[in-house]
Amino acid sequence: MQEQLKLDNQLCFRLYTASRLITQAYHPLLSGIGLTYPQYLVMMVLWEKDGMPVNDIAKKLYLETNTVTPLLKRMEAEGFLTRDKGKADARQVIVHLTEKGRALEAQAGCIPFQLGKAVACRSITPETAPGLYETLDDLIRTLSKE
Repeated sequence: MQEQLKLDNQLCFRLYTASRLITQAYHPLLSGIGLTYPQYLVMMVLWEKDGMPVNDIAKKLYLETNTVTPLLKRMEAEGFLTRDKGKADARQVIVHLTEKGRALEAQAGCIPFQLGKAVACRSITPETAPGLYETLDDLIRTLSKE
């Protein structure tokens, strides 16, 4: 077998596995407040800046609008947000948090800390995390052609 085809030599496999396991670790934390991981990502974007166009939310999450739109529809049905036509451009859809959506921010405040405890390991510490973020951000920019 060729060395470059061994699973243990694949960066992509490690990233995929880490992502899947982190998402699994989020599940019990998020289910307690009624969110899925993708919904949590949308909420974090809106808690940071409410009243965003769907296109901007999708861009911030590195997703296509046709991936985000069904997610937003489900979240609207659950009462977390509203989607309204833009005033300047009726083709644009603007997303706003509802009171229920805003209230979730306080409930979610402890989640990053809890997840940090769950994924704590010897190589990722408060001191090393910024370097890891920088490396991953560089990889994301490279792959997304930003």
